[in-house]
Amino acid sequence: MGEKSKILIIGGTGYIGKFIVAASAKSGHPTFALLRDATIDDPAKSQLIQGFQNSGVTILKGDLKDHESLVKAIKQVDVVISCVGQMQLADQLHIIAAIKEAGNIKRFLPSEFGNDVDRARAVEPAKSAWAVKVDIRRATEAEGIPYTYVSANYFAGYSLPTLMQPGLPPPPTDKLVIFGDGNVKAVFNDERDIGTYTIKAVDDPRTLNKILYIKPPKNIYSFNEIAALWEKKIGKTLQKIYVPEDQLLKQIAESAMPINIILAINHSVFVKSDQTYFDINPSFGFEASQLYPDVKYTTVDEYLNQFL
Repeated sequence: MGEKSKILIIGGTGYIGKFIVAASAKSGHPTFALLRDATIDDPAKSQLIQGFQNSGVTILKGDLKDHESLVKAIKQVDVVISCVGQMQLADQLHIIAAIKEAGNIKRFLPSEFGNDVDRARAVEPAKSAWAVKVDIRRATEAEGIPYTYVSANYFAGYSLPTLMQPGLPPPPTDKLVIFGDGNVKAVFNDERDIGTYTIKAVDDPRTLNKILYIKPPKNIYSFNEIAALWEKKIGKTLQKIYVPEDQLLKQIAESAMPINIILAINHSVFVKSDQTYFDINPSFGFEASQLYPDVKYTTVDEYLNQFL
């Protein structure tokens, strides 16, 4: 493999973005983070941004809605990774337009990092949220921009501290609400590993115009298996309350944001089996731990130990 690509990360101070930035800098890629003035001036972000700079990251000023600044930033790099949040997903059309004008980008990774949205069967409001990601995929392909989509499934930091109990403090020690029958398999990944695998893929010809699925075998668990693992660790049997699909759909319909979208994601994962119902075929994607067996990923078993 030749010289490492220069990488621009947009949304680098966000939840998953900071892990992508850290992985890029650590791996020796010349790394750039595009930040808005408001982000740079935000005292809550100052320590994170200083950490970026200390690790050799170049800070560029720009905004998704400032076309000139976007094009200027993109012309300095080879790869663009978007980590923008839910409210800015549609604004990635501005990134696509700027990449098209710049004409130099070897790979674009739009903001994904969850379920494979082309294969998800989500109900509202998750359905509409993910439809935006689908639109960005199609727009990227329509413009002929080389891409990799990263399907990272569940963020461990979102799901495992509470064992998927929305709104409750971690970790559960008395009862556990389980969606569906508890037998559907899901995938849980440490955010640092998501960053590592994402950066591994940017210069890999095998992942060009493909989906990178982060689905390592030791991180695939059903809700019942997670419960059993946690019970073994704490030496205690939890009360388990099973929520059948019709009851879960009723809760989704009656809940306000953001609980309704969290429940809709849980329905997609634990009832519809959207993370595990299909086989990964080389015609459309590859599994990360198979492509990069050198990566020592954090297993669910190891991850849960921090809550003991």
